[in-house]
Amino acid sequence: MDKNTITGFILIALVFIGFSYFSQPSPEEIALQQRQDSIAVVNARKAEAEQKAKDTKQAAEVAATAADTTTLFGKSKTGTARDIQLKNELVSITISTKGGTPTAVELTEYNDQEGKPVQLFNDKTAALNYTLALKAENINTRDHYFNVEESTDSTAMLSLEAPDGSKLTLSYKLPAGEYMANCIVTGMGMEKYFAPNQHYMLIDWRDQAKQQEKGYDFEARYSTLTYKLIDENTPDYLNETKEDEEKPEKALDWIAFKNQFFSCVMISHQNFTNTTLKSTPMEKGTGFLKKYEATTQTAFDPTGTQPTQLQFYFGPNQYRLLQKTNNLSLSNKDLNLEHLVYLGWPFIRLINRYFTIYLFDWLTNLGISMGIVLLLITILLKILVYPTTKKSYMSSAKMRVLKPKLDEIQKKYPNKEDAMQMQQEIMTTYSKYGVSPMGGCLPILLQTPIWIAMFNFVPVAIELRGEKFLWSDDLSTYDSLITFNQNLPLIGDHISLFCILFCASNLLYSWINLKMQKDSMAATGQAAQQMKMMQWMMMLMPLFFFFVFNNYSAGLNYYYWISLMFSAIIMWFLRWRTDDAKLLAQLEKNYEKNTNNPQKMKGLAARLEAMQKQQQAMQQRKNK
Repeated sequence: MDKNTITGFILIALVFIGFSYFSQPSPEEIALQQRQDSIAVVNARKAEAEQKAKDTKQAAEVAATAADTTTLFGKSKTGTARDIQLKNELVSITISTKGGTPTAVELTEYNDQEGKPVQLFNDKTAALNYTLALKAENINTRDHYFNVEESTDSTAMLSLEAPDGSKLTLSYKLPAGEYMANCIVTGMGMEKYFAPNQHYMLIDWRDQAKQQEKGYDFEARYSTLTYKLIDENTPDYLNETKEDEEKPEKALDWIAFKNQFFSCVMISHQNFTNTTLKSTPMEKGTGFLKKYEATTQTAFDPTGTQPTQLQFYFGPNQYRLLQKTNNLSLSNKDLNLEHLVYLGWPFIRLINRYFTIYLFDWLTNLGISMGIVLLLITILLKILVYPTTKKSYMSSAKMRVLKPKLDEIQKKYPNKEDAMQMQQEIMTTYSKYGVSPMGGCLPILLQTPIWIAMFNFVPVAIELRGEKFLWSDDLSTYDSLITFNQNLPLIGDHISLFCILFCASNLLYSWINLKMQKDSMAATGQAAQQMKMMQWMMMLMPLFFFFVFNNYSAGLNYYYWISLMFSAIIMWFLRWRTDDAKLLAQLEKNYEKNTNNPQKMKGLAARLEAMQKQQQAMQQRKNK
């Protein structure tokens, strides 16, 4: 190697050394590079962890899918939901292939407040699930997609099939012109999956009862979860005003999620057992009335020999219609569905069932408006009770013309210790003149049950729903003379004109009755104080009725208004037709006959006189 070559290598080495020295990074640049390297490492590790989690999830899903395919109907847990519609001229029922149960029901002939068909429930607020408790697993129909074997407007057959040939079938049928749909649940070749003592199907049914009418308070009062025990004629129901839960000890024929005018009823012809029922009121303004929950079970034959028979009634609470629907029962059970229309206590129910409904049906079939129907019912009832009303009035009129004589008797006994003797003489006077002081009670006893019967019948008469009359747009709910933007204490958000008229007529009728009592009754001392108290109560009662009935249906307030007005007119008519002088002359003749022959005295007054004498004799013996 020559001198020049060595010199060249040395120079190149010096250049590299110098370049390396002057091009090395500063401490700040070294720190920045270190931070960048750390972030890269973290991101790499994070990406690696996410990929592992993704791989784990996919592996779990694959494992779950593999596990599902090993269960009885595991393959049916995946699929696409499809809606099947059963419909006739009255009702439309939507059934989803996912779950195989009804998910929506609409009534064609009835509209809601918005003018749309009444929707009894939908899949957003309602759910129905069947559960089969097998040895190794529980099969919930809501988790499975059913195959459609048959589908028409009136029938649908859905099924689940297992690789070993086992099969679960749900068959639906909706007859023409009916609100009742049949559901037959059949299991075939499934007996090996069931324990010997577990041949039953669990049912979980839930719904939020939608507010269908204008008045929340009034509709909520008549909406309740209702159920019928086997071998019982009258159904029972949960509390309407507060949260309530029941676990009936006996088996049930049916369970109803009931609104004021519509019901969803599930019927089991193998009975419902081990049932838990719950009703929870929902807040006003939510658009819903109650939250209904029912869990129960019914018999299920996995061999398919005896299918499980269910029926669903989706329709109006119309008494005659429900009576007719009873005939559609798949078994010999007497369903007594007409009791979904509450007609009152047993005695009141008899009046409504065998009198009011027949009269109402007859007048309704004439094709006249519902307002005129209620008017004619009122007139006919007043004609029927007119004889007793006249008798009551004449009893008061007799006491009125005798009042001067009774006032003279009172003057004879100014002292309190003579009160019994005074009362005895008054009763003797009544007896001799042939007057019964209790004669005015009979019409009240006869008319009160009719008033109570109409109080129970009118609010549940679906025939009044949507019926316009005078200023009312709907006789089944309240009419609004004035509407407020907020709820006022004791009044609410409106004032009902029919309610005002009812209270005014009640005030007029009370005033007439008080005047008749004042003119006919002789009262002193404590009796006078009691009469004043009664007068105040009778005059204040219409005010109390306003706060109670302002939310009630216009039809009921209208009926009470015209009923009281007719009563006032009848009282005025009888007063106008009565000649006090002739009536007193007739009483004087009775007095002469009874004075000459005391044995002729009869009636309640004579019995009261005898009782007074007996009490006086006992008092005298006690004093001795």
